[in-house]
Order: sequence, then structure tokens, then C-alpha cells
Amino acid sequence: MDLGPGIFKRSGVAFLPGSFKGLFLGHLGNAPLVIARGGYSGIFPESSQFAYQFALATSLKETVLLCDLQLTKDGAGICRSDLKLDNSTTISTAFPKRGTTYSVNGQSVHGWFSVDFTSDELLGNVTTIQNIFSRPSIFDGNLPLSMVQEISRFHPSQFWLNVQYDMFYKEHKLDPAKFILTASENVVFDYISSPEIGFLKSLNGKLGKAKTKLIFRFLAADAVEPSTNQTYSLILKNLATIKSFASGILVPKSYVWPANKDKYLEPSTTLVTDAHNLGLEVYAFNFANDQPASYNYSFDPTAEYLQFIDNPNFSVDGVFTDFPSTASAAIACLAHNKDNAAAQKKRPLIITRNGASGVFAGCTDLAYQQAVKDGADIIDCSVQMSKDGVAFCLDSADLMGDTTAMDSFMSRSALVPEIQKNNGIFSFDLTWSEIESLKPVLANPLSSANLVRNPAAKNMGKLMTLATFLDFAKNSTVSGILINIEHAPYLASKKGLDIVTAVSSALINASYDKQITQKVLIQSDDTSVLSMFKNNSSYKRVFKVEETISDSPKPAVDEIKQFADAVNIAKTSLIASSNSFLTSFTPVTDKMHAANLSVYVSGLRNEFVSIPFDCFSDPMVEIATYAAGLAVDGIVTEFPATARAYFRSPCSDVEANLPFSILPVEPGSLLKEAQPELLPPTQAPAPALDAADIVDPPLPPVVKVSETAPGAAPESSPTHPSGQPANAANAALLLLMMVLSFIYLSYQ
Repeated sequence: MDLGPGIFKRSGVAFLPGSFKGLFLGHLGNAPLVIARGGYSGIFPESSQFAYQFALATSLKETVLLCDLQLTKDGAGICRSDLKLDNSTTISTAFPKRGTTYSVNGQSVHGWFSVDFTSDELLGNVTTIQNIFSRPSIFDGNLPLSMVQEISRFHPSQFWLNVQYDMFYKEHKLDPAKFILTASENVVFDYISSPEIGFLKSLNGKLGKAKTKLIFRFLAADAVEPSTNQTYSLILKNLATIKSFASGILVPKSYVWPANKDKYLEPSTTLVTDAHNLGLEVYAFNFANDQPASYNYSFDPTAEYLQFIDNPNFSVDGVFTDFPSTASAAIACLAHNKDNAAAQKKRPLIITRNGASGVFAGCTDLAYQQAVKDGADIIDCSVQMSKDGVAFCLDSADLMGDTTAMDSFMSRSALVPEIQKNNGIFSFDLTWSEIESLKPVLANPLSSANLVRNPAAKNMGKLMTLATFLDFAKNSTVSGILINIEHAPYLASKKGLDIVTAVSSALINASYDKQITQKVLIQSDDTSVLSMFKNNSSYKRVFKVEETISDSPKPAVDEIKQFADAVNIAKTSLIASSNSFLTSFTPVTDKMHAANLSVYVSGLRNEFVSIPFDCFSDPMVEIATYAAGLAVDGIVTEFPATARAYFRSPCSDVEANLPFSILPVEPGSLLKEAQPELLPPTQAPAPALDAADIVDPPLPPVVKVSETAPGAAPESSPTHPSGQPANAANAALLLLMMVLSFIYLSYQ
């Protein structure tokens, strides 16, 4: 199957011929290169036809294709990154009895090796598979191995050949240098890299008039270079010697920006500057969107690239990546744009979810401060109520997930079916002073995938009352606030708490009912709550659709329109998906817009496991798909910095004539390239929005706690700092006094 121009158009990124005016340049005055490791290996099996074609279609036109050379028994060259073919091909199934054990650089390795098979055996019986389990497998077993000579047929701007195991092949009477010299008669090798000094020296002066650059590749610092028996860390201390046989060096990215054991960045090394001063080019490898390297990047892969190409001190000359479109975007779109205003005249609002809750614990002073710093337009407060009537900001009424309440108040846990299915420690059962004594907890919604957010800040920050939040927002640079109100009927009828009046009074006290400089969005999933704010025309009411839907029939939309000016809808309701692949746009956005309802999309996160494969594990491509593809009016995010960086970039303007643009993906385009028998089962569509589910009954009156209906949960008893009820402590004390009295009387 050939990936024709159709998939290129649908791929999500487009490029046009042009210059890199204003871009931070590398050592030789050129823009940093994007080197696609085995093509687009983040999606397709590495070094396959699809991977190479897709890399060229979705990346800068200067993108370099990389082939890791392996030699077959009959001396043919194939492209595979691993010496063991069973890690990335079907060879163990095709030839189950031909596994072997060999010594590789002094280590005993068992597997299936190319030296034991002819090229005809491999090309006729073996296909490629994805060798990283978190990546799509629907292209497995469909694409044959690629021969070295085939890469030139894709017409890459430049071709890079990496030779990792020269000595191993020589031990098996195969000579990579001889293969290269013969192949170079028909194939142009722009770069040849190797971690073996002896091999690179053997090529010096033998490539004729070819302008091939030889690059010395560093491995782990404690690994031993086989030609000299020196560790790579020792060779690194003597960079000047490399200049005698190579034009540059290829290093693990940790050689440039090391991270400590806790995965936070340490100061950069002087390697790039030192190498450049010696006339050596510097290339860095190990970049992949789905392999987070440091918490400093907040799961935004473009932030990592910028650390290497857009800092005040240096820029590497190129990056090796499994996701070349993301590297291209960092180089062409984001470098030197940090201080730019938003590129588009009209763009979606950047609305936070609990502040910058991907960086700090949600709804804390630090999360809101970070959100403002990161360029959020609207900061939000989900209002909760304490037992003594203090309104404050927190994602949930259940304190167990967002605070350390379990440490002190586990005895207060209760089951409240009106709120949630599980037991919780609820804010309306604790006083504000008790809640204020708790530490916040940074949420990790994707911890099941071993993705944890900024652990150093796990308990940093302080919770804010609604009044404090409003005061902070009013004195900040944000253009508005969003106030989310939940559980109003329960609070009024069962706890005697009037959350609607608490919010309204706080807004009035902060003069938000009269000012026009900042927007005020009132959000709720309860139409009776929204109706309470209809008389203030300066407030914009937002109806929150909690469930995933596939359609919004006109009767349902008409009902919403009676109570709201906008809707907040989960991303899965706007674009249908199946098994992490986008399948189709739903009609929801168009139908809401037709009714003049603004659409805010929620659920966007930076962690790659939350992003569909179609978006290349790149949060900016997902943002582009909703912003430019669906023209939503707001992006609700826990990582406002990523959204701001995208909108600040000129590449977010799809109508601009630029060398490179980040375009929305077309749902279903990636699935079309897979074999039908390998497609995952089609999932049933979500239900349509039902008009009967929109309108809620009027809010009940606020009862006095003493008037709570029989059978309702009793009020909690006064609590000591230990968390135990005071009456229980008094009973224990009374019992102790009775025992002591009995003992005393017994001895009289």
C-alpha cells in the first residue's frame, strides 16, 4: 500500500517552501535539523515505508531520514534500529527455530539476527511490527523491511546512516564500510554516524568527492567504546581528538541537559559550547513525545525541544526524534515566540480547570498564580461550601482526593448518594478552619499509566476562599473568571447551605456585578442554578454537559438556550473515538453554534496517554484540532501554558502562508491506512442529548439544619484536633472517672 497525497493532507501538519527568518540558528548558521529516527516511528513500525513517507509528509521539508544499518547474511543492507530483529519484526514467528545466542560487545545476547538470514528470506517472509507497546499496533505485520537503497526513492532532503555494530559484523565476515562504499555509488549518504571510532577512521578519505559528514555517536557514559576500550565519559573529556576523524558528535540528550534522580532538570552542561568552539557539530537523540524526560516540561514535548534549540546560551544542530512533526513545530513555529502576542485576531478562550492544576495542586494560590503567568484568559473556581458557610474553591466537595483530609478526618467519612457513589469526607461536614488546616494534594489523574505530575509540589500551596479568589482575579491580568456551582439542591435541603446566594453575594461584594472589564461566566449542570443569575446581563451562563454524547437534537439545544449562553462539553462529545483513534466529528458543535451557543471543550490534558494516536501524542495538535478544526470558543485545560504557546505561535493561523503550519487532524484518516482485519472492534456510539434531561426542578428552600427531615444524616459532633468526636471523648473520660471512683471506694 502506498501512502499517497491524501493522507499527507490529512496528517495534521503542512509545510510550504520558505525561510526560517528569526529562528535561533545552530553552529553553522542553519536552522537545527529534524532527524526522523526510522521515519515517523512514533506511529508506524520504525523504518517501514509508511514511517518514512509519513515523516516527510508531516515535517519540515529539510527533515533528514535516518536508517540504522543492519547487514544480512548475503551482505545486503536493511534498516532496523535493533540488532535483534525479533524486537521489531515477525521473524520469530516466521522462523521459530532459528533464534541464536551471540556475543555483542562482550555481552551474551539471544535473539534473531540479520546475519543468519539472506535478504530474500527476510523480504519474502518477515514484516515489521511496532516495538513500543504504548504505540499503535494496527499497522503490524503489513509492512515489509526497508532496504537501504529504497530510502532514496522517498526523495528525502538528506539521508543519515547510523552504523551501530561494525565490529559485530566483521566478526561474522561482513564489512559495513565496504557496503557503504559500494552503495554510495547510487545512494547519497549525507551523514554517517557510529559509536565505534575504528569504523569512522576506516572511512576517512574513502568516500571520494561525497560531502558526507562523519559523526561520532556517544553511548551511555559508563559504556565502553570497543575500538579503544575507553569509556565514553573518558572520551568526552578529550573532545579535541574527535575533530581528527569526525565533523560532529551525536549524544544522548542527557549529556546536554541532565536530570537528577527525581527527574528534574539540572543546569545544562557546557558540552554544546565546548564542541562548537572546537568546530564540532552537536546532535542530540532520545526524543519522543511518549517518553517524558523531566517534570520541568509538564508533559509538553515541544517544551523539551525548545530547551535544546531556544535558550540564551546555545542551540544543538539537530535532534533525533520518533515524532518529527512535533520537532518541526518547535523549530519553525515556537522558537523565539515566548513574548509574542497571540497570532490570531480571534481565537478560543484559554479557560483553566482548577487553575494550572497540571503543575500545582488545583484551586490553590500557586495554581492560580501559575495560570496567570502561563497566559490563561479565564481562571475558574469550582465553589464548595464548608459546614459554617464559607464558600471556597476546590474541584470536588469530597476532600479525600484533593487534600490530606484522610490523615485527620477519616472518622468524618460518609456516604452521600446525591453527591457520589463512594464514601467521602465532605466539605460541608467540616468547618472552614478545619479545611484550612489541611494540605492540598496535586491530583494525578493518569497515575495508573505511571504518569505523575510535578511531585516536588505535591502538597504546595493554600486553598482560597471564593472572596480571596475574586480579589486575586480582579487584580490580575486575566480577562475573566468562571464560577462553577454544583450540588445546590442537596446543600440547600440537607445542609442548610445556600451556595447560590454565597456566590452572588461574593460577586457583588467584589463589584463583579457592575464592572465590565472582566468577563464573568457562571457554570452549572443545573438549569435552576443558572436561572438564578438570568437577571444580571453582564454574566454569561454556561451549561455543563456532564455525560458523553454523540448528538444534540434541536429540542435539547432549544432547552439549553433558555438557560445558557454557552456549553461546556467533553472533548469525546465533539469528536468520536474508538480505542484511542479518532473516528468522526459529531454534529454537536455545529448544532450548538447554530443556536448561537458558545462551545467550550474540556478534557484536554498534556499527558500522551490522554491524546488520540491521530494527534501524534502532541497536545498542540489536539488543541489545533478543536480550535481550528471545530472552531470551538474555549479550550478548558489544566495546562494553560501549552495552549497559550500554540495560540501565540504564527503557525496556529491556518490561513497564513507560512513555511510550516500546525493543522487539525481529520478523524478517521489514520484508521483508513490500516488493514481492515487489524482494526479494533467498532464501539457503540454514545447516546444523543435528551431534552427531557436538561431542565431541573426549582431549587428547594434553604432549611435550617435543625429542620432537616427525619432520616437525614445527623450533624457531625464537635471535633478535637485528633479528629475524634468530642462527645465520644467526654464519654470515655466519664467512664474513666467512674472506674477510678469504684477503685477508690473499694479501698476505703
